[in-house]
Amino acid sequence: MSLSVGDIITFERTFTKEDIELFTKVSGDYGNHHLTPDEEGRLVVQGLLTATLPTKVGGDNNVLARTMNFEFLRPVFSTDTIRCDVKIDRYDRLENRRTAIEASFSCKNQFSKEVLIGGFAGIILPV
Repeated sequence: MSLSVGDIITFERTFTKEDIELFTKVSGDYGNHHLTPDEEGRLVVQGLLTATLPTKVGGDNNVLARTMNFEFLRPVFSTDTIRCDVKIDRYDRLENRRTAIEASFSCKNQFSKEVLIGGFAGIILPV
């Protein structure tokens, strides 16, 4: 995929109890709020699991991240569907055949409430 400044890439995911359980094992984040269902039977999704949405877009485009910034605004729960819009803010070809990239993102839940915002910068290596 060829990217340009101003492009918006969208990715959506519905988090499941199984996603949270797997991430708990991998990350070691055993906070009670990730293990104990609320009154509606939902678990709280780990913030860094939510942050895999913009990192997936980076991974799809072979971005080697140098910096990543996350601001967690609201909790995300199992069964929530989160839409992540990643906007390409910089895309410059460098002399060594690498590409510098900067992007900002906004993740919203199914109620159009922002749950996560931030950005990343890095490089894309030639293939």
